[in-house]
Amino acid sequence: MSPQTKDPLWYVPEWRRRFLEGGWWHSFELPDGAVIRGVSDLDAQKMRIAQFPIPDDLSGRRVLDIGAWDGWFSFEMERRGAEVLAIDRFDNPRFHEIRERLGSRVEYRRLDVYDVSPRTVGQFDIVLFMGVLYHLKHPLLALERVCGVAREMAAVESFVLGEQEERNLLEFFEDDELGGQVDNWCAPTTACLLALCRTAGFARVELANRHGFGAAVTCYRKWERQAGVDAPQLLAAANADDFGINFRSGADQYVVCCVQGAGLSRDSVHPEVGGYGIRPVSVNAVEGGNYFVSFKLPPGLTAGWHEVRFGTGGNAVEIAVDVDRAADHLEIKGVCDGVSWKPSQVSLANGFLSLWVEGLPENADIANVRVDVGPHRQVVTFVGGPDASGIHQVNARVERCAAGAREVSVSFGDVRSAGMAVEFMV
Repeated sequence: MSPQTKDPLWYVPEWRRRFLEGGWWHSFELPDGAVIRGVSDLDAQKMRIAQFPIPDDLSGRRVLDIGAWDGWFSFEMERRGAEVLAIDRFDNPRFHEIRERLGSRVEYRRLDVYDVSPRTVGQFDIVLFMGVLYHLKHPLLALERVCGVAREMAAVESFVLGEQEERNLLEFFEDDELGGQVDNWCAPTTACLLALCRTAGFARVELANRHGFGAAVTCYRKWERQAGVDAPQLLAAANADDFGINFRSGADQYVVCCVQGAGLSRDSVHPEVGGYGIRPVSVNAVEGGNYFVSFKLPPGLTAGWHEVRFGTGGNAVEIAVDVDRAADHLEIKGVCDGVSWKPSQVSLANGFLSLWVEGLPENADIANVRVDVGPHRQVVTFVGGPDASGIHQVNARVERCAAGAREVSVSFGDVRSAGMAVEFMV
């Protein structure tokens, strides 16, 4: 008889063997006074949750516990009054057993962290993401998923490297070097863990504790309001990829803003989109006393129009997130030289034309509006908002165009306008 037949768990590490043979990972106090003693003791569990500023009264709040395992943290959040969803990639029979013994109403779903989104689970006031990160091949992607479903804060705890704490280093384990386990993939330094959380989209990241197991980090979606601090003037906001106003929530996209202020830095500007704060990745001074500020589009925004602003009291500019791009019809109402404003005549020396177009949707921008002169596509430099009659001004730089009568047309998606004859002059 082979060793496998004699011992069906011959390939399982000791702590997992204990679980499969009926052991517990978490410890529990039951209503009748009995205690379940798991690998993790109650004092350690209470210490781990006490690291974070989670209120004792969570009435009316929603909590998501990612990687719930046996579920002690899920049931603790429920005990405090929260509505709780617990998820894990493994359908743990111990969770079902203890939920029944506690008379709990915690919802439990088998779900991978990479599949977590506002669409699949909704959004939560608090997200617990404890003891999971170092088990993942894609830690930053997972943190972005966590950020996207957190309305207020996330409690993040992970194993960390003990050496070179001040450097943003992450060690990747190709094999089973960490603890002899095949699902331990990475270990960041504490500084790297903080940087990963900021990069994922959290506005504020604070080290809550550093202990023998690792580090605990509190991640906030919003800025702390600072009274008496003037917000810089926001002049424009655009997609850093194509300089339009449209964004996709499921993509890793960045906003670039032109702001007016003095002595601005990453620590002094507090951009936010749709009420969610986000740390800028760059703040660069340019000519004219202005600054270019770039930052990640905050995860978890709903479809629609969202205000971009910098701090309390600052002015706002709107961008479109997951807004449908469609036009029923397009009609050119007029064309003129973009410098002299002569109607139906465009100077090639000036090199710009302006059009007035009916039928463009509200989210039309320089990236999704197309202008053609004859067979050649031109560079759109400006798309204005609709006037009282719903007419948009569109400006384009004229290139690869010879003198003479040429047909000018405008397209949006699959919809193309009829051509309009325009005289191009040397």
